Amino acid sequence: MMRALDRSLTSGVLIGIGVAAFLDETVFHQLLHWHHFYDRSTSAAGLVSDGFFHAGGWLCVVVGLFLFADLQRRGDTLVRRVWAGGFLGWGSFQVYDGLIQHKIFGLHQIRYHVNLLPYDLVWNLSGAAGILVGVLLLLRGRISATASARQRPER
Repeated sequence: MMRALDRSLTSGVLIGIGVAAFLDETVFHQLLHWHHFYDRSTSAAGLVSDGFFHAGGWLCVVVGLFLFADLQRRGDTLVRRVWAGGFLGWGSFQVYDGLIQHKIFGLHQIRYHVNLLPYDLVWNLSGAAGILVGVLLLLRGRISATASARQRPER
């Protein structure tokens, strides 16, 4: 069984990935029509791929929320770790999408027929910032736990 530390982090990571996927799908796929999850075929194939992508993102959110609800029920939620996981999940999704799916696999680009550099920089640097915030929250929690352990009197 996962410890509360790991479960809190995992819950946040799953929710972060799901939220990032939801925002990507809603804003860039549906509202702006900039791309589909898979753009190397027909529009129909792109729409189907968007559906699978959307379902995967919501699956992450639902599993993350069930895990969070279980933590709450047990009184084991470590809020800072949930937030850290959320930022790590969101940021990792952004960087994975921007580097692996856009550049290495070429499944789609953020936009087409424009200079991609500004879009790629904003996309990947915002993801890196999310990862950095998540790591800082984890480190801050570790430093706080170490400091409070030192302040406790020995028995």
